[in-house]
Amino acid sequence: MKNLISYLFISLLAIAGISCTSDDDNPAAGSARVNFYLVDAPASYDEVWVEVLAVRVKMDDDVSDEDESGWLEINYDKSQAINLLELTGGNSELLGTEDLPAGKIDQLRLILGEDNYVIQNGERFELKTPSAQQSGLKIKINENIEGGMSYDLVIDFDVARSIVTAGNSGNIILKPVLRAYMEKAAAGISGQVLPLEARPVQVTASKGDDVYNTYVDESGNYVINGMDDGTYSVTFSPNDQYFPIVIEEIQVINGEIVTLDPVTLSSK
Repeated sequence: MKNLISYLFISLLAIAGISCTSDDDNPAAGSARVNFYLVDAPASYDEVWVEVLAVRVKMDDDVSDEDESGWLEINYDKSQAINLLELTGGNSELLGTEDLPAGKIDQLRLILGEDNYVIQNGERFELKTPSAQQSGLKIKINENIEGGMSYDLVIDFDVARSIVTAGNSGNIILKPVLRAYMEKAAAGISGQVLPLEARPVQVTASKGDDVYNTYVDESGNYVINGMDDGTYSVTFSPNDQYFPIVIEEIQVINGEIVTLDPVTLSSK
């Protein structure tokens, strides 16, 4: 009899354990599960390393930015050094997952450490980070999330526009240019640029003050996600052995990826 009771007790514990695991797979009805990913719009460096410490989330746009109670911090628990140039061609880095109350995500802050540097031609150059960025890099979101749903929120780090050389000092300064978007609602463009000998090829989509950048990968392919809808000019800027090309009147529709015809660049 004692053995039977012990068996039933252990069985009940096992069932309870299975139930808890199952519940963890889905957000509660009043919460939304948000996965925070980091991707990169690349630049012409060998490597670009940044020290990622955390992502901070602010839900209520009625709460002051200075009110710490309005922020939730999601620590990045892996190795904190990330080579941004590895986060291209569909690659991304999961910074964390959090169940948030249903409502609106007002803004994010990406928290970086001080160990940031670039590698160019095998040489390491430290990236100076302005002290104003130590409290986190602000990204406006204004995205609604519904209870019981899961979302992928992508932070796009535009390296080409984020690294600048300061005058005569020669210091290389990290001034991150960031944007963020919900992947399910992402619009953008994709395509291919040939010949491969024209690389590196920068692809720039512009509409007024809205500018989006990326580079083609080793197969000449490119994707720009998270664009606002509208009509864009797309510029393809290759190495100095080839002529650039500009394509006008590219229509981007919210929620769709527009695939452009392959572009073939002419040599000089």
